[in-house]
Amino acid sequence: MNSADPHPSLPLTTGGTAAAAPAGSVPASRETPRPLREFAMSFTATPRGARLARRLVSHRLHEWGHPYTSRVNETLALITGELVSNAVRHGRVPGRDFRVVLTEGIGTLRVEVTDTRAEQVPPRSAAEPPGDAESGRGLLLVSRLADGWGVTRRTGAPGKTVWARLAAGGGPAE
Repeated sequence: MNSADPHPSLPLTTGGTAAAAPAGSVPASRETPRPLREFAMSFTATPRGARLARRLVSHRLHEWGHPYTSRVNETLALITGELVSNAVRHGRVPGRDFRVVLTEGIGTLRVEVTDTRAEQVPPRSAAEPPGDAESGRGLLLVSRLADGWGVTRRTGAPGKTVWARLAAGGGPAE
């Protein structure tokens, strides 16, 4: 697992914080990426909220020039589905929502899912569960499909952000 994501393909600005970064996930003193496009929304921490988040990410990717049936859209929708399912199943705090941020840089897409459960941090390695296990394959899928993924703790508020990065080809549209 990659614990730091330097956003190598995103244009950088000096100082400040990027709107795509959840509160506290990027130190204000570091250079931060400026995405070409961004979508951010909070969802109820329910299966319905998770389904809506996945569908809206897919829809937004389609609007950004990555058609529903493209490799990028299908892969990032699957990754998003796994991350939001984990937020609902393992990161749920009653009465608190989870947040999804989708950003597009030059040739790179990144999805972040932030929940308010600080003590439930995904394992550092996505090991394959036993063959008869009914769950535990979500992060294994994410690790195999994404070009990078990791976890950052929120500062100033409880919780964590799990992110995944995917190469999108040569630019905003495939």
